[in-house]
Amino acid sequence: MHPDPSDLSAPAVTRLLELALEEDLGAEGDVTSRVIPEDAQCVGDLVFREAGVLAGLPLARRVLERVDPRAQLEPRAQDGDRIGPGQVVAQLRGPARGVLAAERTLLNFLQRLSGVATATRRLVDAVEGTGVMVLDTRKTTPGWRTLEKYAVRAGGGHNHRVGLFDMVLVKDNHLAALGGEGAIEEVVRLAREAAPGLELELEVTTEAGALRAARAGADIVLLDNFAPPDLARAVRAVREDAAARGARAPRLEASGGIKLDTIRGFAEAGVDRISTGSMTHSARSIDIALDFHTL
Repeated sequence: MHPDPSDLSAPAVTRLLELALEEDLGAEGDVTSRVIPEDAQCVGDLVFREAGVLAGLPLARRVLERVDPRAQLEPRAQDGDRIGPGQVVAQLRGPARGVLAAERTLLNFLQRLSGVATATRRLVDAVEGTGVMVLDTRKTTPGWRTLEKYAVRAGGGHNHRVGLFDMVLVKDNHLAALGGEGAIEEVVRLAREAAPGLELELEVTTEAGALRAARAGADIVLLDNFAPPDLARAVRAVREDAAARGARAPRLEASGGIKLDTIRGFAEAGVDRISTGSMTHSARSIDIALDFHTL
């Protein structure tokens, strides 16, 4: 899957890019690279030291061009590609001082985003053949949400809501504030009034709560912290109940305690979607290096 690189031009990304360069270059710039002659040119390869999925290459180009507009990044792969150890994903050319000044910032972005894409791809591969969508959550690095959700798409995953503003997701604490799962019908009514036209998802922790949420008209029912056998029973109950009523069943989503070694069991329980924050909050950065040929 090759995500749309135009997403990386969002204002939030531009602000983050500028902040990253400001914290690395400061007011003085790269004082170490002053030992390099001003007219020195270089050629360098961006190399994966380990297998992974590429994400963030267009952003790396933006960093490089922002530091020195004369420098160029020539891609050898695309975001979303599976990359093997030792594979060159891009070649950098231009003034050596500029490339060296941009090196760490562009690698920081590339390593982190490729780590998220790689973690996502492993989850997606683990549920292959089940038809289940793997979604992220809002458990993202503050300020990095646009980027990390882009990387999830590069890894073959799907994005849940972007923030608190683009869909209604009634969670356990919302229900607790209004009296628990016994208030589901009232919560659905209030949510429809408060945010008409937006998709409504409701989180439950019991089969009875799932049935109530479905009957109340939730678009998506989030089954949280169910063990796979209990999840399968709840999924059957909701769909059979909807069929008996002549109604369309809501989409069913699983979350809670889902990891790489357990996700297949949750998918085989019959849900439509699985959401997990692990690909963003626990992803390990991929080891990527910039290797110079000459100075």
